[in-house]
Amino acid sequence: MSRYALYQRDDCHLCDQALALLAQARLPEPDSVFIDGDPSLEARYGLRVPVLRDVATGAELDWPFAAEAVRQWLE
Repeated sequence: MSRYALYQRDDCHLCDQALALLAQARLPEPDSVFIDGDPSLEARYGLRVPVLRDVATGAELDWPFAAEAVRQWLE
């Protein structure tokens, strides 16, 4: 289990960009949470995806984010 999760949708180009940024920055791979088909997640994240969520604290980081911002957020 990863320390953080990426809330995303299927066929989401912004989500793909977020994953590419995390990979290029060599940051830990997040757990992927697809919100499609889950009414509560769609209501909460529908217009916000991609969103990083710290599993332990519940803190969230909305897109757009930069690699350095994610590093600081993870500290």
